[in-house]
Amino acid sequence: MSETSHTFQRKILTFAAVVEIGTGLALMMDPRIVVALLVGANAPVEEIPMGRLPGIAIFALGLACWPSREQAESGSPAFRAMLVYNVLIALFLVYLFKVGHLGGVLLWPGVALHAVVALLLLWTWRNKRGIAPQSR
Repeated sequence: MSETSHTFQRKILTFAAVVEIGTGLALMMDPRIVVALLVGANAPVEEIPMGRLPGIAIFALGLACWPSREQAESGSPAFRAMLVYNVLIALFLVYLFKVGHLGGVLLWPGVALHAVVALLLLWTWRNKRGIAPQSR
């Protein structure tokens, strides 16, 4: 992997880690606000206090994926964890909208953020493997 690609991948992982640390802290402090912003006022109120549990997990994910020199490599556990997490969270948020008919002001920005991070991680992985985009 070139030094430029390596640096770019570190920046993506750092950005994703910061976002997840912030989200985790927000969920631990007041899950009602985060849930309301993501899924709107129709959220089941009795389940909102349990939002602190995933908040702790998301916070830990962000800390665990903070890139060290080794973790910025495409094959690292941090890279794989952040890639899988972002793909699945983007899909889950779309599922909440489509099936659960839930959606708050931050639902689609959340989908876009996680999808873009996942795509950027995939793009750096493709570059590392030397897979060039098809030219027409």
